[in-house]
Amino acid sequence: MNQNSIDKMTEIIKFVLLLVFGILLMMPFIWMVSVGFDRTANITMPFPPRLIPEEVASFNYGIVFENGRLIQSYINSGIVTVFSVSLQVGASLLAGYAFSKGDFKFKRLLFILVLCTLMIPMEPRLIPLYTLFNSFNLLNTFWPLILPTVINGLLIFLCKQFFDQLPTTLREAAQIDGASEFRIFFKVYLPLAGPIAATMVILSFIWSWNDFMWPLVVLNNQELHTVPLYLASFSLENGTSLGGLTMALATVSILPIVVLYLFLQRYIIQSIALSGVKGE
Repeated sequence: MNQNSIDKMTEIIKFVLLLVFGILLMMPFIWMVSVGFDRTANITMPFPPRLIPEEVASFNYGIVFENGRLIQSYINSGIVTVFSVSLQVGASLLAGYAFSKGDFKFKRLLFILVLCTLMIPMEPRLIPLYTLFNSFNLLNTFWPLILPTVINGLLIFLCKQFFDQLPTTLREAAQIDGASEFRIFFKVYLPLAGPIAATMVILSFIWSWNDFMWPLVVLNNQELHTVPLYLASFSLENGTSLGGLTMALATVSILPIVVLYLFLQRYIIQSIALSGVKGE
């Protein structure tokens, strides 16, 4: 067997292994969608689990979309997510550019402090944040869900690493032409940051849309509940007695993330496998 045959066989084996693992990873999602179409699952959850419903019907999804609280929770999550993503991505792009191309005192120290925030989980910050927003009478509003997300150490780090790949000569040429620092960022570097911006959008969207613990602490009004809070309350009230409806609701709750990823996946791949101009 020659080398070409060996290489071809190796690629086939890799493809089969990746396909098998991909299917295994998708099984919970496929089962969730399947149960959502199974009307009998509202009586008792199918056991052993089956991928093809015994009685296929769109009854559960019809009930879910007619639910007023779901629509309101979608609107709430949409408001919080749009503002959080916009502010977080914008601030991260500016900070990443400053740490990469900027020249100011204590730049390295400040960047280390930003990275240190990655080591602090949300739990130790709950009480200080709650006390802070309570002192400003901002509890039971969307502001506690938006403002703390503006600064994100991981996204700033990703932006800095991305801008490090772009040549500094672009900035120097713009400075010779008399461009200000903001003009250089918005006119020269920002148009090149599409891949990393798309990656940050999907990451920030997932974090904001799926956030559960912090909204549970600061939102007591059901009219302000986001999708994860509504899904949790629905599951807690009904348990497995309405398994079909619960799974249909879970499927609907993650649809925005799936749709957004499908639209931005090619940009995300570009940012991961960056092949642009490198160097200073």
